Amino acid sequence: MSAARYRQAGVVLTDRRFSVPLDHSAPDGERIELYAREAVAPGREDADLPWLLYLQGGPGFGANRFSGTQAWLGRALKDHRVLLLDQRGTGASTPVGRQTLPLRGDAPQQAAYLGFFRADSIVRDCELVRREVTGGAPWTVLGQSFGGFCTVNYLSTAPEGLAAALITGGLPTLDGHADDVYRAAYPRVERKVRAHYARYPMDVERAREIGAYVLEHEPVLPNGYRLTLEAFQSLGIWLGAGDGSDRLHYLLEDAFVRTPGGRELSDAFQEQIGAALSYVSHPLYAVLHEAIYAQGGRATDWSAERVRGEFPQFDGEKALADGGALLFTGESVHPWQFDCDPALRPLREAAELVAGRVDWAPLYDSVRLAANEVPVAAAVYHDDMYVDTAMALRTAEGIRGARSWVTNEFEHDGVRAGGPRVLDRLLGMVRGEV
Repeated sequence: MSAARYRQAGVVLTDRRFSVPLDHSAPDGERIELYAREAVAPGREDADLPWLLYLQGGPGFGANRFSGTQAWLGRALKDHRVLLLDQRGTGASTPVGRQTLPLRGDAPQQAAYLGFFRADSIVRDCELVRREVTGGAPWTVLGQSFGGFCTVNYLSTAPEGLAAALITGGLPTLDGHADDVYRAAYPRVERKVRAHYARYPMDVERAREIGAYVLEHEPVLPNGYRLTLEAFQSLGIWLGAGDGSDRLHYLLEDAFVRTPGGRELSDAFQEQIGAALSYVSHPLYAVLHEAIYAQGGRATDWSAERVRGEFPQFDGEKALADGGALLFTGESVHPWQFDCDPALRPLREAAELVAGRVDWAPLYDSVRLAANEVPVAAAVYHDDMYVDTAMALRTAEGIRGARSWVTNEFEHDGVRAGGPRVLDRLLGMVRGEV
């Protein structure tokens, strides 16, 4: 474990590394490494402070790389020593991707390995780390999005490790299948797209023009990504963030340039959209996204792709042919992405096996949650594009003593956009001050 200490404005940081079993049911077997960044306020490096563990959204993303006390971190440092954990397979922890998975063997072996990177394994990692860094004292966990899913698993399996649980945009369905999640999601996505077009009516025609060009040419972007109409539509994932509508507008407004060969997508547009669509930095998101809902003996079986067929308004070719507005899609993973994205192509066979797996362990214990004694506070965003509000509130009702703050002030990234206020509110709720 490294103890290198360094400073940024308003914060003292220490790199931490931990060794944990790949398979927690075989503690003497293969081990992997976890990386975490400890943060504390200047002058309090040696103080006896309560710990706050941050679990990032995803799956497949490392913890935020803050500059100084950005977002919620400054507020947390007033009371806590913070651990920003790169969950297994992400960030500077032992990596998982097209370069490393072939070390596991063939596709079935790769798929079996990927099964160790869900919330249940992450929480067991956290418990080993907690005992090492706190000396056994419970800590507060702040879970954003998928990090909130992990936090509910924590409440289900190891509540003795928690002093409090803070959840932002991350209350999962306890027993719903991925199909239920996406049937609820597509109408929310449509509302977000319609709201975007109401805000930026000029984007209706711009999106149609770009979509028609992509449908005809299917250009290969500079990073090797094959841009299809469905891939272009998937930019709608941005609309779940507070600044996402503006970002999408700015991307669409100057997509074309005139060249000696005619009108083409500009190099700048192709560079930006290639970076937006590629999973090169977070391949676990693509491979395991639907698996975060998998339990109960049913395969996910490319749920988002199958359920999309129940919503014909998202058929891009039909919208272009009929003169209608092209609808963008949201947070979903589809098999065609493993053909379009060079970072995912080598993972296609393993991803198919993950999608077909039926023997996933349960993630949540409704009986234990109903008897919960850990203080829990959750920010529930009223029309969150990524996490269904009705499902989230049903889950909150199933966690004894959980308090929900329902707000339409923020989108899914409220803990980033309004971090100090959001975290302050949740801390006040678990302390009984609000």
